[in-house]
Amino acid sequence: MSDSERPAPEAAAVPPPVGGTPVPDETTPASGGPTTSAAPAEVDLAPEATLRPHSTYEHPSLRRLWTGRLGVVATRSLQVLLVLAVVSVLVIGLVQVKLVVLPVLIAIVVAAAFAPVIGWLRRHGFSAMLATWTTLIAGVVIFGGVITLIVFAVRNEWDELSSSAVQGIDQVQGWLQSGSLPIDQQQLDSIRDTAVGFLTSSSFSSGALTGISVAADIVTGAVLAIVVLFYLLKDGDRIWRFLLRPFHGRNLDRGHRIGGVALKSLGGYVRGTALIAFVDAAGIGIGLLVLQVPLALPLAVIVFIGAFIPIVGATVAGILAALVALVANGPVAALIVVAVVIAVNQLEGNFLQPVVQGRSLKLHPLVILLALTAGTILGGILGAVLSVPIAAVAWSIVKAWNPPDEAAPAFAEPSLPEKAELQEAAAEKALKKARKRGRATPSRP
Repeated sequence: MSDSERPAPEAAAVPPPVGGTPVPDETTPASGGPTTSAAPAEVDLAPEATLRPHSTYEHPSLRRLWTGRLGVVATRSLQVLLVLAVVSVLVIGLVQVKLVVLPVLIAIVVAAAFAPVIGWLRRHGFSAMLATWTTLIAGVVIFGGVITLIVFAVRNEWDELSSSAVQGIDQVQGWLQSGSLPIDQQQLDSIRDTAVGFLTSSSFSSGALTGISVAADIVTGAVLAIVVLFYLLKDGDRIWRFLLRPFHGRNLDRGHRIGGVALKSLGGYVRGTALIAFVDAAGIGIGLLVLQVPLALPLAVIVFIGAFIPIVGATVAGILAALVALVANGPVAALIVVAVVIAVNQLEGNFLQPVVQGRSLKLHPLVILLALTAGTILGGILGAVLSVPIAAVAWSIVKAWNPPDEAAPAFAEPSLPEKAELQEAAAEKALKKARKRGRATPSRP
């Protein structure tokens, strides 16, 4: 066989690179097309590290800067600052119209407290309008009677009450000065002046209480609260459904769940606090009557009001009762009054509150103090009264945010940013290994 008749030797096939795609032969025609000379394709060493379609190139160091731990913390901090800024602007705006906000909040609180009454009347054949009017009239009569009793009981006896308290403060100050305790005289004088100024100031005297009863803004707020309360009792569920109209699917279910939990928590807190306040006032009032301490009725009323301000209200009411007993009946009676106040507070904290309100509404004392401080700064006495139930409702909403069937992730499970960082590190490690294998593999002849 001549050399011209011998078949041409086959071209050596180019081996595919490790981890890449096969390189087509120059003589091999493309599928479905004529035999043409094609340029060698670029070797893809790490297909898993290629850029996604429609994505712009981003330097790896910049990507690591924002996906690392410091970048995640910076992003979260910026989000928190933005939320705080929006909340601050909203709170400042609401404070400017507190003549509208406070009556609406009071109406919401009262409506939540009377929600079981409305439901009971509707289940027993009352129409929506009749049940609303019955509950509204009963509520106005009850609250009006309580407020009238408080105003007249405290106003008529406030001068004598404040005088007795000032005398008690002077006696306590004299004992502290004559004792061996290292107490600064200037501090004692400052504390005494603050307490006496609070008790004898015109803003807390009978004239101020009379002015409150005839003030135009209070009357306007009361009328607005009654009107809002009427519509909340009658159409509360329809109003809530209207507010949830922009939401759909899972968010809509969450809105209905949060609304039910908030209504139940707020109503339970208000009813439980009112019952606890009545028990506290009755217990301390009976103790004052047994000890024959004067001004027992106004002191019991002050205890009832103070029970709506946790921690601070009970403490102030107990100190005031002890000072009056000190002036009228001596130090032994004052110590007995202090013991009665402590016993009633222990009964409230260890028995009444867990039974009446339940453990689910119990807040940490630090949260209560912060809420009271913020409420007092923003809304005065009414703000202090409303701050704790608002905090309790907010906490119940946080606990009910996710449905019960959604289990919380384990503590040891990494978060989403940590997962992304781990995946990125694994991809970079795989890319380096692929490049090393590609350089270490010798090319065949």
